[in-house]
Amino acid sequence: MLISLGIVFGDIGTSPLYVIKAILTDKVVSEQLIIGGLSCVIWTLILITTIKYVILALNADNNGEGGIFALYALVRKYKFKPVIYPAIIGCAMLIADGFITPPITISSAVEGITLLIPGFNTIPWVILCLFVLFSFQQIGTEIVGRTFGPIMLIWFSMIAVLGINQIIQYPEVLKALNPKYAIDLLVNYPRGFWLLGAVFLCTTGGEALYSDLGHVGKGNIRATWGFVLLCLMMSYTGQSAWLLNNHLGSTIPKETSIFYAIMPEWFLTIGIIVACVASFIASQALISGVFTLVNEAMKLHLWPRLKVNYPSTFKGQIYIPQINWILFCGCVIIVLIFGSSANMEAAYGMAIIIDMLMTSLLLGFYYKIRLHNFTIPFIAAAFFIILEGTFLIANLDKFMHGGWFSIMIGIIGATLVFVLYNAQKIKEKHINFVKLNEYIPILKDLQDDDTIPKEASHLVYLAMANDRRLIDSNIMYSILRKKPKRADVYWFVHVDIVDNPYQKSFHVDTIVPKEVFFVHLRFGFKVEHRVNTMFFEIVDQLVASGEVSTASMYPSMKKHHMPADFKFILLHTRVSADTELTTFERWVVRTYRMIKKVSLPAYEDFGLEVANVEEEVVPILLPSKTEMNLKREY
Repeated sequence: MLISLGIVFGDIGTSPLYVIKAILTDKVVSEQLIIGGLSCVIWTLILITTIKYVILALNADNNGEGGIFALYALVRKYKFKPVIYPAIIGCAMLIADGFITPPITISSAVEGITLLIPGFNTIPWVILCLFVLFSFQQIGTEIVGRTFGPIMLIWFSMIAVLGINQIIQYPEVLKALNPKYAIDLLVNYPRGFWLLGAVFLCTTGGEALYSDLGHVGKGNIRATWGFVLLCLMMSYTGQSAWLLNNHLGSTIPKETSIFYAIMPEWFLTIGIIVACVASFIASQALISGVFTLVNEAMKLHLWPRLKVNYPSTFKGQIYIPQINWILFCGCVIIVLIFGSSANMEAAYGMAIIIDMLMTSLLLGFYYKIRLHNFTIPFIAAAFFIILEGTFLIANLDKFMHGGWFSIMIGIIGATLVFVLYNAQKIKEKHINFVKLNEYIPILKDLQDDDTIPKEASHLVYLAMANDRRLIDSNIMYSILRKKPKRADVYWFVHVDIVDNPYQKSFHVDTIVPKEVFFVHLRFGFKVEHRVNTMFFEIVDQLVASGEVSTASMYPSMKKHHMPADFKFILLHTRVSADTELTTFERWVVRTYRMIKKVSLPAYEDFGLEVANVEEEVVPILLPSKTEMNLKREY
């Protein structure tokens, strides 16, 4: 339970800092507004967070892993290609949410200091807190992570007790449990429908809850959610009770924090400290979630290759420096543009609701496949799509007031993923595979040709072909045409990213005993690509079984029992001048080339030793060249 509190519920758990304030902004406190708004919050938590995520989404796990890419990996096995688009959009919008959550959460907590020191300028302190938070990422959270659970237990207990204290003084507020008050607000209150944009902020942590499934398991999440939901409802209800009991008929200033207002004066300093620590934990969990999401996207070739560090031994704990500091800069820009948490509320929510819509689409596909039934999954998916679509429409009212920022970030991210996905499709479309056995005789002749200098004792190519009978035409071009490459042993290694998140397995096909091998490496989409280490582990196994020798073939080296040398050849394909591409494909290729300039080198991505790697550029070869219909003149 404590682990779940510390890792999973930080985002949704800190929402009471700003949700009720967002609903009330610039409005007169009335029973219809407060009871109706509270009823909307309660039923949003029940319908979206509880039913959709805790009950339905947690059952859509990929070998224990959750999140939009784990769900996509489950659905894509059934060859329904359009599911990639919800995954692309959802990924981009979840990353966009990573720019908004830390600033609004930390700002909401730090702004409590203004109650102790009126006129206190929170912006520099929020930026300082963000700098400390993002600087801390590179050393990992293994040690501090052990304290997250107890701290969040204190947080949830605190907000529940504070809420109950106010409910006791105004128990009539409990009638908000009746959904008729939510309907009355949306139908009869002036511009009541648009309040859903603020209401939605109470459930923004639902997607993070699903993404963190792999860290704690669905049993722990479900067992803990009952406690978390009760504490959240007590907090929201207590804030509403305080408003109705003390400020009915008045307008609350925009900068007033209702969350802190319900605290006894003697407890305020303690409450601010606990809130600040809880906001750090919530932000930390979301940043780690973005790192994990980007890492999964890179493994699926849907994100530029970036350097990934592993700062601790904690499962899933990674650090991506470029993403970390891009997020930091984005967070600082948001703080400088919007200033206060009240202004940030407009930018918050738009991206995550689009991500939730994409998850609903993928869940519909998943349950259709799992239940072998169309009707029930269709009805369930339609219900959540309509519900979340309603929230999306309501959020459009905030677009010009800040919502544009998160959507802009989401569009940039989606474009990036879309380009990489289509670049991969173009490469697969135009690259040729040839029958490997047809080239075995010439490879044998090449091995025996002493007039050609030996390239290496063992020559290793990373192949796109995933069938032992085939090989990339570009590899044969490199070995035979670009520059004849003689070697004692040829290795063709295909790396396959599979849907099982943590799978690490291999299969070796012997094409020519002791001379030509085809190796299939299978990695889960969460596994680090340490091809160098794994390849030599495979070689050691083959040496032990007598299938290959790694002793040097040079007499002088063999005399002293020196090992053979290995060289990895990495091929970079370029579209040749003869390739006919559509206008769209040319745009994708140009954009892809720009992205590659800032990407991690391929040898680092595959975990290869740079000293043993040679990189070559080869053209994408087509079955036939474009006919130019040239006429010879005499």
